[in-house]
Amino acid sequence: MNGSFELVEPRFVPPLDAGFRPATLANRAFLKGVEEAGGGVPLVLALERPDGAVSRFETRVFPEDHPQADANLMYAERVLKFLLWQRGGWKVTVGGPKAIGSTIAQRYAPGGAREFDYQLMGEDVYDRAFTVVSCAPSEAPPEREMGKPLGRHLDGCRIGFDLGASDRKVSAVIDGEAVYSEEVVWEPRIHSDPEYHYREIMTALKTAAAKMPRVDAIGGSAAGVYVNNRVRVASLFRGIPKDRYDEVRSLFVRIGAEMGVPLEIVNDGDVTALAGSMSLEENGVLGIAMGSSEAGGYVDMEGNITGWLNELAFAPVDYSPEAPIDEWSGDRGVGALYFSQQCVFRLAPKAGIWVPDDVTKAERLKLVQAELEAGHEGAADIWRSMGTYLGYAIAHYADFYELKHVLILGRCTSGKGGQLILDGANQVLDREFPEIAARTKVQLPDEKVRRVGQSIAAASLPAIS
Repeated sequence: MNGSFELVEPRFVPPLDAGFRPATLANRAFLKGVEEAGGGVPLVLALERPDGAVSRFETRVFPEDHPQADANLMYAERVLKFLLWQRGGWKVTVGGPKAIGSTIAQRYAPGGAREFDYQLMGEDVYDRAFTVVSCAPSEAPPEREMGKPLGRHLDGCRIGFDLGASDRKVSAVIDGEAVYSEEVVWEPRIHSDPEYHYREIMTALKTAAAKMPRVDAIGGSAAGVYVNNRVRVASLFRGIPKDRYDEVRSLFVRIGAEMGVPLEIVNDGDVTALAGSMSLEENGVLGIAMGSSEAGGYVDMEGNITGWLNELAFAPVDYSPEAPIDEWSGDRGVGALYFSQQCVFRLAPKAGIWVPDDVTKAERLKLVQAELEAGHEGAADIWRSMGTYLGYAIAHYADFYELKHVLILGRCTSGKGGQLILDGANQVLDREFPEIAARTKVQLPDEKVRRVGQSIAAASLPAIS
């Protein structure tokens, strides 16, 4: 499908991944070619969600009769794939050349290359049949975004929790101050009985509740898509069979009712961004949590969340045809394989580090991090590679988000690794993308916030009646 679409070798090559071909460099080369060919023709990608919200992305491509028009297909498909996981949508309107619309309709269909996305974005997330329609650019629907405030309630006695694939965190918070926090290793993905998840979460909540005189509200974060506190899609519950998934959908509604207080759960990336916005007292914050997967969240320039999915774990950042394949979505070069423990495990053999399979993933990560802290040069190259990846990814993200701050945290940023990632990202931005570096600050929170700040920010989600 690449056709004449050019993949660009980066100026800064990840030490353990010479084949890395950043999405941002390829897209920029494509758009430069379009401009040099006379400016091209408009392409509008509009994504509609069930609440009536419409996200609209406008760009330009080669005319259909241009010799390089075949490059349009790779460019448009990869941009749409990013938009679907960043913003979400059950209906895509392609306003532009007919070949682009027909190709996308074929790929995002049963039996097509993006059948996974067709199923997930349609019935699994939005309870609609996923649809692609084509039209002239002028006929594409107008933008209609629906931002809303998120959290920032700190009054009373609250519990905040964060559910990761390797550990669960919980905090007891009184008037904005954490009086107790804990982390417990668990492996939710391998369990097929929803009662396991229920028991583990209730144990965490009751442990935190015992540290306070009362509980007024509970807020939580977890990877996945949550609508009105109901689970739509979440990797934590990947092991649950379909015939029992209804028990999972209502899990947090059940827990809230049993605890007898307001409970709200949202995507962990949005809570990451909220934590950053609250601590920085700034807006325009993209939060990136590097844990068992990559979690993304965004607080816009007005201090609101957008209603977007921000599931950057499945948004492509590497266009190399040899990029690693994500086991869940089946796609290549997506964020989870570059900004999480999955990246650490993928690069460890190249760094000369053996990681045992007979321990939990949390323990495997600790083993590699111990090598890093001990001065293993190969281990340092793992985190240097992640830093290079991140610099190019932030330049890519900046085409889709209005950014003032990028906050990175999560288990992979603990210890020496966090600074290596930060240094690598800033080097790329300063040298390759100075215009982005001038307006965007990339930073790590302190160690305490990195490890438990997510659950403390989550505690602020519900308003107390």
